[in-house]
Amino acid sequence: MMASLLILLWSVLAVPVAPVKWSFQAVPQDNGEVLVQCTATLEEGWHVYALTLPSDQGPIATAIRLKPSEAYEPLGDMQEPTPVETYDQNFGMVVRYHDGTPIFTQRIRPRKEGPVVVEGEVEYMLCNDKTCLPPVTVPFSLTISPETKP
Repeated sequence: MMASLLILLWSVLAVPVAPVKWSFQAVPQDNGEVLVQCTATLEEGWHVYALTLPSDQGPIATAIRLKPSEAYEPLGDMQEPTPVETYDQNFGMVVRYHDGTPIFTQRIRPRKEGPVVVEGEVEYMLCNDKTCLPPVTVPFSLTISPETKP
């Protein structure tokens, strides 16, 4: 019995913590627009892929989707920092990725007065130079209240 408990405890402790933390914020602008920012903080050696990749025959591109709403209007496309572009021997293709602390940004314009809720999700795949983790989807929800305007 004690051995079983020790094995169970060891297996729980051996589960690695995800090498990325996501944070989400709404940054009101002077012109009435709001920047929805999705920030990935990656452990050294790990990366997430860019929003578009040269081929769909390898890793999955990062996808950030906002739930459609009458409360706001998306303006333009999701923006990302300039990704690193390199040949990846593991996939046998050129890939584009982000490491460090990339911030993905979507401009929106609220269509109503009062609080506006922005819901969405980030789908991403993490890799390092030796391995990849299965794709993960992280939901998020932000409330833009009139008090947060600049």
